[in-house]
Amino acid sequence: MNINQIIFRNLKKNLKNYYLYVFALIFSVALYFAFVTLQYDPAMDSTKGTLKGGAAVRTASVLLIGIVAVFLVYANNIFIKRRSKEIGMFQLIGLTKNRIFRILSAENLIIYFGSLIVGIFLGFAASKLILMILFQITDVETAATLRFSFKAMVQTLGVFGGIYVLIMGMNYLFIQRQTILSLFRTSSKTEGKVGRISLFEIIMGILGLGLIATGYYVSSQLFSGATTSMNSLFGTMIFILASVIIGTYFFYKGSVRFVANIIRKNKQGYMNINEVLSLSSVMFRMKSNAMLLTIITTVSALAIALLSLSYISYYSAENSAGLGAPNDFSFVTEGQAEEFTEKLDGIPYTEEKIDVLRVAINVEDIVEANMEDLGGFDAEEMTLSVIKDTAVEGIDVGQDQTIFTGFYDALQRMMQLEDSGELVFKGKEESFNLNFLGVSRESVLSGYFSGGGMPTAVVDETVYNQLSQDLNPDIQGEYSQYIGINLESEEQVEEADEVFQSLALSNEVGTNSRYATTKNQKQNMGLIMFIVGFLGLTFLITSGCILYFKQMDEGEEERPNYTILRKLGYTNADLLRGIQGKQVFNFGIPLLVGLLHSYFAVQSGWFFFGTELWIPMFIVMGLYTGLYSIFSLLSVLYYKRIIKEAL
Repeated sequence: MNINQIIFRNLKKNLKNYYLYVFALIFSVALYFAFVTLQYDPAMDSTKGTLKGGAAVRTASVLLIGIVAVFLVYANNIFIKRRSKEIGMFQLIGLTKNRIFRILSAENLIIYFGSLIVGIFLGFAASKLILMILFQITDVETAATLRFSFKAMVQTLGVFGGIYVLIMGMNYLFIQRQTILSLFRTSSKTEGKVGRISLFEIIMGILGLGLIATGYYVSSQLFSGATTSMNSLFGTMIFILASVIIGTYFFYKGSVRFVANIIRKNKQGYMNINEVLSLSSVMFRMKSNAMLLTIITTVSALAIALLSLSYISYYSAENSAGLGAPNDFSFVTEGQAEEFTEKLDGIPYTEEKIDVLRVAINVEDIVEANMEDLGGFDAEEMTLSVIKDTAVEGIDVGQDQTIFTGFYDALQRMMQLEDSGELVFKGKEESFNLNFLGVSRESVLSGYFSGGGMPTAVVDETVYNQLSQDLNPDIQGEYSQYIGINLESEEQVEEADEVFQSLALSNEVGTNSRYATTKNQKQNMGLIMFIVGFLGLTFLITSGCILYFKQMDEGEEERPNYTILRKLGYTNADLLRGIQGKQVFNFGIPLLVGLLHSYFAVQSGWFFFGTELWIPMFIVMGLYTGLYSIFSLLSVLYYKRIIKEAL
């Protein structure tokens, strides 16, 4: 038998173990090539295209390289160790280490570059679809064309060629460093199966649960008013991150085994076959894989959280735009409004005008947070816009009362307003003490008057007139009137926005188009959601494959155990139920912990990104869980084959 025959037979023999690796490699290459193709697409050009996303796509492609490189190196290490006995047999029959390396390199060359060619072809075929998805998400109205980029192909071949060289270098070092005896022992090494749990592991297990719980609690209180200064806020975030990550490592290193040991003791040694195959196996395996599981859990949580936050912002784009643009079109001068309405050419509309004052207000009585730490605000003299209650439909306050309206959720949470209290409205000569009635979320004025999400104070018309006669000229803005235009038909908003843009009114101070603001936010957040989604999908595929490969290793190592159990009379169905429970633990625990991490991360600051929380977050988590579960199912099917072959 010559070398070529050995290569062919080994390739055919091991192909059944490589199929998921090949799939992940093809998927990674296709996604990377499609991303790089987008990078060179004219529609993504930062100056000429309709969507300014070239830089973001380039950054994402770099991150994609990192994810794929780590996965391929890790997967290769698993496969090379699984073939250690085969390498040892080659040495026993007289093949040199260099000759063995050339055999393995030839096999990898066929699999790797075969997958690379297929991946580039699929990436090219899918590039138009991906571009169409991006345009659909970002609401960009332009044609997506299928283009083959030679630059993208060269870049893809260069990147994955470099990864291949790295893998071959690691294989060469592995073969050169191993002796024949060590090669036969490599694949039979246990993963730290320790019979008794030590006191140190018990302490580590309790500490892991405590650190995670502490991180969750502190994150839930992050913007509750307890932390006000930017320095303390940054320090608190670092503490949460460190507490959760270290706690996760301790959780896998000790907590899982500690809890499982308690459950096993409660059974008093009477465990059925399902519990033996699931609970006992997890107790011993997770400790040795603690670092790997910590990385997978942390990055999964990060991907879910970022995707949830970007989808929250995308999902809430229209409502968020309404906070800074309560009407379809906003102006601050009569001339701007008239110039626009004259060009509407028969489009029916309604107009409202609101006079606005700028007044210094002492809000110390209703604010719990330290305003200076929140950005230099002075609670004793906070300058806010003031309007009369007759200008706002549905609001009627007494002469000694006031209410805030148009207050952003994020600022309200950080300032921690009381439900009642006394505010002092300061004129130039006299002041007015008014009772605070609370906050209305409905926005009345445009962002020009709210100034970064600050509220508008609504007072009685009598008080308003008195304040207007006693104004402090030093704090009055350039404009003192808000003009809002609402179209009677929503179907004509896009047409009216074209008029607005043609007059270049968007470049003038105080003007706003709610339609344009919504579209711009959807474009920006849609692009981020698209990139994070595909990076998250890539990590999901690669991490799922890594866990699957670990199960393949465990399955091969436990094959003799299944043979013994079958000889004792246990059926395939009996063993399969235990295996299903084992996969629930192996895949379910990292998934559940990752979902919990992401939930508390999103919960702590979602209000900075939008107005809706539950629907976007549940959609993202549901999709991630569904896709992740596929690898658990594949593992069960692999074990089913091992059990079937046990006798």
